[in-house]
Amino acid sequence: MFINALSKRICYVLEYLSSCNSLSTSKKMLDRTMAWQVAVLFLFLLSVSSTHGQASYSIPEEMSKGSVVGNIAQDLGLDLKRLKSGKARIYTGDNTEYIELNKEKGVLAIRERIDREALCGQTTPCALHFQVILDNPMEFYSVTVEITDVNDNAPHFKNSEMEFKIGELALPGARFVLGKAMDLDIGTNGLLNYSLKPTDNFALKVQNEVDGGQNIEMVLQKPLDREIKDHIALILTATDGGNPKLSGTAEIHITVLDANDNAPVFTQAIYKTSTVENAPRGTVLTTVTASDADLGSYGKIAYTITNKADGIVELFSINESDGELKVIGDIDFETVQRFEIHIQASDEGGLSDSSKVIVDVVDINDNKPVINLMSKSPVLSEDAKPGTVITMINIQDQDSADNGKVHCMTDENMPFTLKSSSNNFFSLVTDGHLDREQNPLYNISVTCSDEGVPSLSSSISLSLQISDVNDNAPVFERSSYEAFVLENNSPGLSVFSVKAKDADWNQNSRVSYIMEESVVNGVPVSSFVSVNAESGVIHAVRSFDYEQIKDFTFHIKAQDGGSPPLSSSVLVKIVIQDQNDNAPQILYPVQSSGSLVAEIVPRSADVGYLVTKVVAVDVDSGQNAWLSYKLQKAQDKALFEVGSQNGEIRTIRQVTDKDAVKQKLIVIVEDNGQPPRSATVSINVALADSFPEVLSEFSDFTHDKEYNDNLTFYLVLALAVVSFLFIVSIIAILSVKCYRWRRERMFYKSNGNLPVIPYYPPLYADVGGTGTLQHMYNYEVYRTTDSRKSGLNYGRPCSESIVSLDNTSTLPPAHREKLINEDFDDEVSFVFEISDFPTQ
Repeated sequence: MFINALSKRICYVLEYLSSCNSLSTSKKMLDRTMAWQVAVLFLFLLSVSSTHGQASYSIPEEMSKGSVVGNIAQDLGLDLKRLKSGKARIYTGDNTEYIELNKEKGVLAIRERIDREALCGQTTPCALHFQVILDNPMEFYSVTVEITDVNDNAPHFKNSEMEFKIGELALPGARFVLGKAMDLDIGTNGLLNYSLKPTDNFALKVQNEVDGGQNIEMVLQKPLDREIKDHIALILTATDGGNPKLSGTAEIHITVLDANDNAPVFTQAIYKTSTVENAPRGTVLTTVTASDADLGSYGKIAYTITNKADGIVELFSINESDGELKVIGDIDFETVQRFEIHIQASDEGGLSDSSKVIVDVVDINDNKPVINLMSKSPVLSEDAKPGTVITMINIQDQDSADNGKVHCMTDENMPFTLKSSSNNFFSLVTDGHLDREQNPLYNISVTCSDEGVPSLSSSISLSLQISDVNDNAPVFERSSYEAFVLENNSPGLSVFSVKAKDADWNQNSRVSYIMEESVVNGVPVSSFVSVNAESGVIHAVRSFDYEQIKDFTFHIKAQDGGSPPLSSSVLVKIVIQDQNDNAPQILYPVQSSGSLVAEIVPRSADVGYLVTKVVAVDVDSGQNAWLSYKLQKAQDKALFEVGSQNGEIRTIRQVTDKDAVKQKLIVIVEDNGQPPRSATVSINVALADSFPEVLSEFSDFTHDKEYNDNLTFYLVLALAVVSFLFIVSIIAILSVKCYRWRRERMFYKSNGNLPVIPYYPPLYADVGGTGTLQHMYNYEVYRTTDSRKSGLNYGRPCSESIVSLDNTSTLPPAHREKLINEDFDDEVSFVFEISDFPTQ
């Protein structure tokens, strides 16, 4: 085998050297023939060392009849006598003999001219396999002759002329698929490049595909103008890489059309499908689809197969209108394993797009794989780490070679994968993180396919239950809540409810609601509202007053029952809504008991004269605080009016002499609540041009006012004096008691050995004999019929107490202590004498 490989490489080197010769064509052919003869001679020398029982040779195609292929007798270690006696002969099996055996010389020679392209087509390597058989005794030898390519075929286009209809509105960059040229040669002798002339409007774009093929497109470089030139002729040239280079040409005729500015566009650049060999004619392989944004005839798409030169149109056809690709010929896997069908979608405006359909031909396979479950886990925790084994699978296929090689796969978009542990053994493992909340149950389908042609497969379904883990915190239905409560509500009122959901299961999804501690206006929020731990219903703990608090916020926490528990919180805002629970308050004019409110209006006042303005407020809000003013009562309603919005009292006619001087008005102030609340104010109006006239009319009211003012003053003064004396007496009593207690403590601590203290006997001059107070005050209030002359008299002290000093230091201690105790036992009393008011 090493010698065979070496001989092939030598042939390639000689062929390359021969192609690089710069002599004339005839000279090149001569040198190439000589090079091949040298190569053949060298192979004769190498074949002596070939393995007994087989021989391999390599020759170029198109060798003349009788040309020597190789010395088979020498290569197989046989002498000429053995070839003759054994009746040596060649067996090919297909009755096609390109090689003959010369038993006289022991060599293999060319019997028929060999055309590699006719023999093998594009298949490489191309080789003849036959056997040399001898009798007496019977011997069998295998011989392989590789046929190498010679550049004896020029590239050619199946269609020497190509026609395109292109709209003048086609944009630069528009692509048009050109038919590929065919070159029956292979390797460097095959097709390498294309050229397009002239290049005024179009350029040639050759794309090398991954599989080694080429896609030939004509690209518009600059816009076309039908009015200038409505027909363009181009020459497409295909050149191979042989020596000498051979080429072929095709003419391209372009007709410029009007106003088609949208080319068809395929939904896919490459379509892939497969079919079994010998598929019935009419079998639908796939459907290609293209769309065109144009309307009418320019939007109507026709599908055609463009690569007609390589026999595609004899095997496949496409429906021109719907793009359905069908089989119309006999497909042979041994001949071609893959087809590349180039599809062109063209509209009636001449614009087109191209796509490619790859058809894989598969052979026949008759045994399905057998899947055996060795073990499995029916339940898996959702926090299982990637790579956790779920089950073990054993695969058995009775087929051999590639038909017995099995590959297994699982459903896509599932967090599971199969890993091969050994031959025909697979482990199904997790390939990602599991989430029970999204998929609590997986039905995993495992499909095992062999490598036979066509591939056969078997599948099983596994049911896997995911157990729950507390990995989801409760989630509130809303990011924040806002509720409205009317003030003056009853305690315990259900305000509203919050709701949170937990995606976990069972105990992990059980939600409890807790109100987080916070302070509202210095008071814990729990004194305002409470939340039901089970239902999330929020209750009012107290009655709300809109005038004190208008809104407040707090947080509710939702906690699940997992271990450890998870929680989340939400902001809740309670808005207190106002009710009409406050009546309007009159700020001006000020009303007081016994007081006089009077406004003077000159009799010469004009119509619309501003008498006064009633000012009122309402502590409610909104429409509950909208105030309106009405004149409820008046002596002459035709004289005054009140502004309903501003409370201004104005005259509505001229004042006359017949109008009374004293006018009394009652104004009612009413809010806009439901039901409405109101307040009234009385206003005295004097119609006079001079102040004495007003005093004479309202003098009785002035006297009453002064009398009430004096009476109030005296009462307040008397109350203040009594309170002061009461406080002084309390302080004196506490001081005496404290002094006695301290003296007793000192006496007991010293065991009666106190220093001699002078004793002063209580010689008080007590007036009235009611206590120890030194002064007694008499209060007398007197009144007259004229309250302005009433007054309060303070009496002078009638006497003073005189304390006599006496020296008691000579008394015995027991008598001295008794006198001291008697002195501290005296009580303090106060005497107040208040005379009654005189009768009026």
